[in-house]
Amino acid sequence: MSTLTTNQTKWKEYEKTIFRFFFIYFLLQALPLDWKYFGNLFRIQWTNLHFGDIFYISRYTPQFISGGSTPGTWGLATLADWALIAAIALIGTAIWSIRDKKSENYNNLYYWLRVILRYRLAIGIIAYGFIKFFPLQSPLPSLSNLNTAYGDFNRWKLFSLSLGIVPGYESFLGLVEIVVGILLLFRKTTTFGAVIILVFTGNVFISNLAYDGGEGIYALYLISIALFLTVYDAQRIYNLVALRKPTPPNELKPSLSKQWQTPRLVLKSLFIFFFIILYGYKTYAAYHHDIYQYPQAKGLAGFAGLYNVSDFRLNNKPLPYSQTDTTRWNDVVFEKWATISIGSVKKYKVDIASTEEISVNDQQRNYEVNGTSGRAYYSYVADTVKQELRLKNKNSNYAADQFTLHYTKPENGKIILTGISPKRDSVYVQLDRINKKYLLQEATQGRNKALKL
Repeated sequence: MSTLTTNQTKWKEYEKTIFRFFFIYFLLQALPLDWKYFGNLFRIQWTNLHFGDIFYISRYTPQFISGGSTPGTWGLATLADWALIAAIALIGTAIWSIRDKKSENYNNLYYWLRVILRYRLAIGIIAYGFIKFFPLQSPLPSLSNLNTAYGDFNRWKLFSLSLGIVPGYESFLGLVEIVVGILLLFRKTTTFGAVIILVFTGNVFISNLAYDGGEGIYALYLISIALFLTVYDAQRIYNLVALRKPTPPNELKPSLSKQWQTPRLVLKSLFIFFFIILYGYKTYAAYHHDIYQYPQAKGLAGFAGLYNVSDFRLNNKPLPYSQTDTTRWNDVVFEKWATISIGSVKKYKVDIASTEEISVNDQQRNYEVNGTSGRAYYSYVADTVKQELRLKNKNSNYAADQFTLHYTKPENGKIILTGISPKRDSVYVQLDRINKKYLLQEATQGRNKALKL
């Protein structure tokens, strides 16, 4: 198929042994050998492809250990998978070393391993780049988030909200990842891209550790590939930068026969079309029509806003405002989508997102409730004929919390809610709209102008 247009040097024995290990190890890490991965491919509706489908294709990591897909255990299971792969690589290295005594070097295998890892790393970094470039990964805070106390968010949610309020900066981070991914697609610019990833994704890894994020292990996976690609030119970089010596470029490249030139260009063009052009277009469309972090179903027309609970009755008994009563509601937020959140002094068990998930189903879109303990979040289905709201708690720790409320909207921004709570108590709630202005939104709309709140 090909030969290398460089001198075939003789490798030292320890170099061949090290290469055998990493060749097996990284092939098992990069090539999709997990049956669950192919199961997901067969479930994709290719005639109605969603950008999330391409995202999950790009985010492959081998998961041979049971439980790797369980929320909260993904990181530990992945590390166990790595240990298993390393053990297999050690056994394979021993067998390979015993059976292969004649090879003087593995230049061809080294080159093609680098090709596989270049493209694997490229799609991994580009997949996250586009959901940042079109600010989807960390969207603007919801109205409920804006009415939640700072101390009621965990570190991960604070980090995500801080990134979401500066979409321009988030887009810049995404652009860096996209450009770096494209650099990896070309042999001559691979080292530049790999070095940038070591710095950029290294910061992502540290921030995930610091803010209790769920993507730290995956970031480490990408870093390990970038490190392997960088080692290839490490000595030349050291000679050029540290020793300031004349350093010739590396000349290792394949010489493909003519019959392989056209298939190579076709495959590369298809790769670029699918993982960059098509994925970029799908992500752009989602940004304008469906922010995947929030539900798509629209809420009740004219209800969106913040409401003060001016009257709250339980079993016909009025409950006054209180700093200790965990039963009474203090305020309610109707989002533009079909979510209602209730603020009270009660603290809820935090629902934590372990990894980045892109869901088409509204019931699985829990970004608004993840990482916060200050409010109860309910998705709802509205029956506008009966004027009823069927509520279901979005927090996975309170899956049984479901009930129905009847609503009326008499006048002057008031809403009356009545019904039976999950504890079988009758509930009467009067809501008064609060026309609240938010400094964050005012500052965005009127930069460099005086703010009047």
